[in-house]
Amino acid sequence: MIQSPRFIPAMSADEMAALQQDGLKWTVHHAYQGSPFYRRRLDEAGVHPGDIRHLSDLAKLPFTTAYDLQDEYPLPLLSVPEEQVVRIHGSSGTTGKRKILSYTRKDIGDWADMFARCYELAGLTELDRVQICVGYGLWTAGAGFQLGCERFGAMALPVGPGMLDIQLQMLTDLGSTCLCSTASMALLLGEEVEKQNLRGRIKLKRSIFGAEAHTKKMRQRFEEALGVEHSFDISGMTEIYGPGAGIECEAHQGIHYWGDYYILELIDPRTLEPTAPGELGEMVITSLRKEASPLLRYRTRDMTRLIPGLCPCGCSMPRHERIQGRSDDMIIFRGVNIYPGQVASVLERHPQMQCEYQISLSRSEGLDHMVVRAERRAETPEAESGALARAVAEDIKSQILVTAKVEIVPPGTLPRSFAKTRRVIDDREKD
Repeated sequence: MIQSPRFIPAMSADEMAALQQDGLKWTVHHAYQGSPFYRRRLDEAGVHPGDIRHLSDLAKLPFTTAYDLQDEYPLPLLSVPEEQVVRIHGSSGTTGKRKILSYTRKDIGDWADMFARCYELAGLTELDRVQICVGYGLWTAGAGFQLGCERFGAMALPVGPGMLDIQLQMLTDLGSTCLCSTASMALLLGEEVEKQNLRGRIKLKRSIFGAEAHTKKMRQRFEEALGVEHSFDISGMTEIYGPGAGIECEAHQGIHYWGDYYILELIDPRTLEPTAPGELGEMVITSLRKEASPLLRYRTRDMTRLIPGLCPCGCSMPRHERIQGRSDDMIIFRGVNIYPGQVASVLERHPQMQCEYQISLSRSEGLDHMVVRAERRAETPEAESGALARAVAEDIKSQILVTAKVEIVPPGTLPRSFAKTRRVIDDREKD
């Protein structure tokens, strides 16, 4: 239960809807007046700001995509005079051009407040020491974690990614109590803590992680290795300020997202129609307060489900499930649509397996082939690898309806990453 929240407001459904309706009307008017791109796009769709009166009018607005941001490079969606821009952040794009987003001073302040909520919901206090192990620079991650930490009032240890020796030094010498990283980095650091027998010398209690899809087994593995009481999946992307757009609470029943800062829709990525309640859909975001780079129905490509009802923790902010993957990460293999997370879910059914896996796709004589390499647990005898590979392959065929060759490899064999681990290697075009 949240105790005397400083940053997270209590809000009824009616209050939330009224705030979102006002924010939607302001955003559409602001974008239309300030952005040549949005004015052109809305005019083409035959929509005028005055047409947006209710939340139900959201469906009248056209979608915005990452390709729009790349086409409008270098300052896409800009809806304020350039002299009001105090910072830019960016991320890489699929066409080679970066997606650059602009921030006003108010945008930076709003981002800090949103992220402070994340630390609050994760149960931190001003006495915590927060080790930030994500990238700094053009990417939003490091800046966001530090900005929110300073607004919240805890001690920030801005180490950045990699540098295992320094990470371990900070954990042992400065007594970090909260680790902020990708799930892959947390796993890598946990393995190193075990290897060097440092569990008794570190004081970690909580971990906040994000930026990539993860499995339950992967999460349990780094929680155990680091000895943390709770780990919290955090959401966000550069387009909606950065990380800090939502986070799990201690109930671990979904991610609370800040519905007073943005509207979240779920659509079928093929039909672009709203998904039915409980169905997996692509997240579409419309900002409610962003000044420099507002979002109108921005297709994130992230896939999740909405969670109805009030969370046991008492926080009134709405919830969605953890990100299941991206709509553009979908693999088409012999006519079957597959997400990497489906393979991970199959592996989780086998207790002899660790959480690390890699999918390799190739093409030979016009036929596609899939190889799934997965690590066994250290206590699983190597002699069992053959039978285990056959069992996993049968499970993949039963659950996903494709035939894959499965290779069971020793623990520590597959590559580790300080950032997002690459799960799929697709060499079919090369072949």
